[in-house]
Amino acid sequence: MDRAQDRAIIIGRHIVETGDTVRAAAEKFGVSKSTVHKDVSYRLEYINPALWREVKTVLEKNKSERHLRGGEATRQKYLDIAEAKR
Repeated sequence: MDRAQDRAIIIGRHIVETGDTVRAAAEKFGVSKSTVHKDVSYRLEYINPALWREVKTVLEKNKSERHLRGGEATRQKYLDIAEAKR
């Protein structure tokens, strides 16, 4: 296997084990979000279809929850601003 295939498997396993988002996995492995997405959404399907299906399930869950994470981030931002004014 080449480096890209190895990376796809490693990142895929990480996402399944931790439930990390594409963004979090990209930060952890020091690659771009585009690279993580391509690795786990395209390469992995041909390298390890079983792992690909597991990763796909996690990514779909993350996508369905992203509006909640965004809302929480906004709430925290304004709490931080209010705290700084005190």
